[in-house]
Amino acid sequence: MFTIGDLSTKTGVSTEAIRYYERIGLIPEPQRADNGYRVYAEADVERLHFIRRARTLDIALDEIEEILAFRERNEPPCSHVMRVMERRIEEIEHRIRDLQRMRDEIQHLHEAGKQLPEDVQMKSCVCHLIQTGIREEVTNNG
Repeated sequence: MFTIGDLSTKTGVSTEAIRYYERIGLIPEPQRADNGYRVYAEADVERLHFIRRARTLDIALDEIEEILAFRERNEPPCSHVMRVMERRIEEIEHRIRDLQRMRDEIQHLHEAGKQLPEDVQMKSCVCHLIQTGIREEVTNNG
């Protein structure tokens, strides 16, 4: 049996997160020692390891809850987990495309900004390009 501090140390999950996971039902309500302290079992360590690893993969708490619910119902969660991972891959690929577009825009702004003067009024400097957008500025000047 472990105290919440021991559980936190063993899993790398903060005591605040452990309490939160209890409140939302991701981990079961712990037993209480005679002194009222929470006490946890090895199963809680394993469950928290799973939750922590799933969170590092950016799996949402409600998705983790559903995965754990399969296990609680004594059903294999594998097919569900595969669908969750497929959705995550699609979301990540979309985010990568968005980040690449943002990088390209920032690169264009940076290059254009090198040619512009400093301007406290921000009317003819790189700040103006950020405000109006480089495409508009290039269209007006090109």
